[in-house]
Amino acid sequence: MARCEVCGNDYGMSFEVHAQGAVHVFDCFSCAIHRMAPICEHCRVQIIGQGVEVEGHWYCGGHCARAEGRVGIVDKV
Repeated sequence: MARCEVCGNDYGMSFEVHAQGAVHVFDCFSCAIHRMAPICEHCRVQIIGQGVEVEGHWYCGGHCARAEGRVGIVDKV
């Protein structure tokens, strides 16, 4: 068993996420999202979907990127 790095639960079905050279251990997807999902720099929501990255800044979508003065952002639907 491994201990979740977010909630501390010691769970037999925990899982690892390997990202950017680090290994993270979680007991559920909600803990993984809480720790790993970027935050929109405009509206502060956790970005669960694709989001938009502009010059190292993360936004939940084109609307928020444009609201922060980013140009050339096109939402794909």
